[in-house]
Amino acid sequence: MELDRLDRDIIAALVDDARQTYAEIGQRVALSASAVKRRVDRLRDAGAITGFSARVAPQALGWTTEAYVELFCQGKTKPSDIALAVAKCPEVVAAATITGEADALVHIRATDVRHVERVIERLAAEAFVVRTKSSIVLSRLVDLPPGAIPEVTPTSGALPESDPFGGSVPDERNRTQVGG
Repeated sequence: MELDRLDRDIIAALVDDARQTYAEIGQRVALSASAVKRRVDRLRDAGAITGFSARVAPQALGWTTEAYVELFCQGKTKPSDIALAVAKCPEVVAAATITGEADALVHIRATDVRHVERVIERLAAEAFVVRTKSSIVLSRLVDLPPGAIPEVTPTSGALPESDPFGGSVPDERNRTQVGG
């Protein structure tokens, strides 16, 4: 499903506060409440919106420490085997197979460093894990809520109008042809 600007604006409004009324979202995106409801229903039916939930600060629940753990696996370990293993740990909040030397990257939230260590020990005990490499998060620099849509879209391009040193970034409008 391709999302237009209104769909993206509605989703952004819902990510900001899913408890807003359709009328409040409509004011934000310049649509009637009924038009917003129709679009939200269509987005849900198409699977673009998968549900609504509360975002809770992990610290409020005592999960004050987080880490990223790289898993290095033996042979041709299947992603499904990795998924089954990491799913056993409630401290794992996300996991993905990745490119590079490691086979998977696991995001852990825990109560303290010792708790992180115990989770890493459980992961390392899996038969297919050869070794792990971990990094403790010191501070979050960017933390978009789940489902947030970045401002840069595939159609808008990611290049800035100028570089960090004050010059212009060349594009088709200001390109000069040299030679004949």
